Amino acid sequence: MNVKTILATKGGDIVTIEPGVDLAAAARLLSTHRIGAVLIQGAGGRIAGILSERDIVRALAEHGAAALTLQVAQVMTRNVTTCGEDETIASIMERMTAGKFRHMPVVTNGKLVGLVSIGDVVKHRLEQMEREQSALRDYIQTA
Repeated sequence: MNVKTILATKGGDIVTIEPGVDLAAAARLLSTHRIGAVLIQGAGGRIAGILSERDIVRALAEHGAAALTLQVAQVMTRNVTTCGEDETIASIMERMTAGKFRHMPVVTNGKLVGLVSIGDVVKHRLEQMEREQSALRDYIQTA
């Protein structure tokens, strides 16, 4: 199973925000969309960074309530790890675990096509395991 499978089920909707928006507006955006991270788009639509709930918590710990007035560009994670649609779910699960992050933009031919979360990955892996278990049960019952 690969990333394309996840996007086919989940869809390719991507929530983005501009780097000059303040952290309070970004937090509202995350809350409104019920998501844990938002991509920051730079010039030409390129990925400039990603802002996660974790980034917001770090900013609040460092700056207190004043952090909410900071621009997203001051708080976002700039080094964004991406994947391709053809990568396996096991591969990106391993990369997410090793890198200790939970969201990965999907890029194909230089174009942003989606965003997968560790929740998406775990959900699809569990579904795959359930299908395998069911197939084994069916096989055993017919043998």
